[in-house]
Amino acid sequence: MDITRRASAGTMQSSDLMVHVEPAERLDIQIESTVKKQFEHLIRDRIEAVLRQLAVTRVLVKVSDRGALDYAIEARMETALRRAAEA
Repeated sequence: MDITRRASAGTMQSSDLMVHVEPAERLDIQIESTVKKQFEHLIRDRIEAVLRQLAVTRVLVKVSDRGALDYAIEARMETALRRAAEA
């Protein structure tokens, strides 16, 4: 999947996250989280899993997490990526 424009998905509510994606020359994942110290590696794993599933290799991903669970991370990522790839 090619990322052709900026897009976002999510909210800044508790237990949710905001995902922003945009075209880039390489893969870059930036995570801001209220639980970053404890769970950054797990958040990153979920993000990377969605990127692999959708075959996205060049994108800037900015995530502002407020304690979202795995299913929310996956859903917000997929939504933002699909919006960014629409023609």
